[in-house]
Amino acid sequence: MPTERPYDIVLFGATGFTGQLVAEYLARAGGRALRWALAGRNPDKLRVVRARLTDAAAHCRELPLIEADVDDPASLQRLARSARVVITTVGPYIRYGEGLVAACAAAGTDYVDLTGEPEFVDRMWLRYDAAARASGARIVHCCGFDSIPHDLGCWFTVQQLPENVPLRVQGFVRAGGQFSGGTLHSAITAFSRLGTYARVARARRRAERPEQARRVGAIHRGLRYVRELGTWTLPMPSIDPQIVRHSAATIDRYGPDFRYGHFLQVKKLPSALALAGGAGAALVGSQFGPTRRRLLALREPGQGPDARQRAKGWFRVTFIGEGGGRRVRCEVSGGDPGYGETAKMLAESALCLAHDALPAGGGVLTPARAMGDALIARLQAAGIVFRVVEVQP
Repeated sequence: MPTERPYDIVLFGATGFTGQLVAEYLARAGGRALRWALAGRNPDKLRVVRARLTDAAAHCRELPLIEADVDDPASLQRLARSARVVITTVGPYIRYGEGLVAACAAAGTDYVDLTGEPEFVDRMWLRYDAAARASGARIVHCCGFDSIPHDLGCWFTVQQLPENVPLRVQGFVRAGGQFSGGTLHSAITAFSRLGTYARVARARRRAERPEQARRVGAIHRGLRYVRELGTWTLPMPSIDPQIVRHSAATIDRYGPDFRYGHFLQVKKLPSALALAGGAGAALVGSQFGPTRRRLLALREPGQGPDARQRAKGWFRVTFIGEGGGRRVRCEVSGGDPGYGETAKMLAESALCLAHDALPAGGGVLTPARAMGDALIARLQAAGIVFRVVEVQP
């Protein structure tokens, strides 16, 4: 891990909606001791963000500003060489993210983002995992609501089960909150590239197969009523199960045969059917230019819920794990999933990489593989709840 660098953390994309929330969190949680900087392509907008931070935290008055642009590889290389950890909120990542990953992998700089784009994650593994291993850089994707609660929640659940036995874990998600324009654009972009993603995913599976001595797979269940939860559940088409299974493939504690299923909880059957129909319509609509443009126009990048709306947000993920004759039920819960808690998760991930004692080794890693228990401890201290609800027997 590089130590003789000007900054512990650089936040790239600080002028965007989520970037500003991350900056506010770092200003509060990092305190005066944190050596950090704001980065983006527009110096005037960066100065506006700094001024807002200074109103709440006077020590941010001299916060350094770094001009960098995704279309200027040299500026990204300078940014990467200046920091121990880089945070980026600049998406959609499949369009704007690769240059910074490449720069961090080459410079030995740890990296975190909040992508939920499966193609981007697999493509970065294929292209930069070897370089990151060689330099020691830890490239950690999906450090927001996608996929911290699910990846770390499953890891937390696995540790309550016996070792060296086949394990099955199901995650059930309930949440309330609003989305930003950036989230919408990333989701529609990912939907529109499903064919390309399928090819990239196959290439990664072929490349990984020799490394996987243990079996890791999925639990496939359709729409159903789960009496224990008192809700209907349906498969949740997010990146989260992919991240969980990648963690399981690289950590022996998940056992010789690990299976994971990921589901959305809905109280009423008509609501479940409406959600499934809406997701299907968005998926189909994203395949065609005119309807894709109409979907993207629903909300512009940089737009998102205000503080009052975010205060009403919440999430709860329930994990039911079984193996070796034991059955456990665990929960991860917190506030606004899309923004308040996502900013917290992303910032704490960067602070964890910058300051905590972590397993050695670089590469393109999952949150559980890179940070595991250290990040769980940080998130618990920051108000996100990880708890064991029930153990049988």
